[in-house]
Amino acid sequence: MFERTATIASRVGLHARPAAIFAEAAGEYPHEITIARQGEPADEAMDAASILSLMSLGASHGDVVVLRADGDGADTALDHLVQILETDHDAE
Repeated sequence: MFERTATIASRVGLHARPAAIFAEAAGEYPHEITIARQGEPADEAMDAASILSLMSLGASHGDVVVLRADGDGADTALDHLVQILETDHDAE
């Protein structure tokens, strides 16, 4: 199991446009990727490819989230997804 932490960079948090960008990218990988707020149990993590799960996560600007995935290439997938979360998509 691979795990990465990321700090939400978008000024409005992980809502609307940033969540859609992230969910689309997560869905392109063949891995089951989960996301949870830092400090929450791993068994409460949500599907990172689901925009509804992402929006219900309620992650705000500056919050730290934990991404987890398993399998060949999962570490590379998580690195890419961290880059997306740590980009302010509201500034583009």
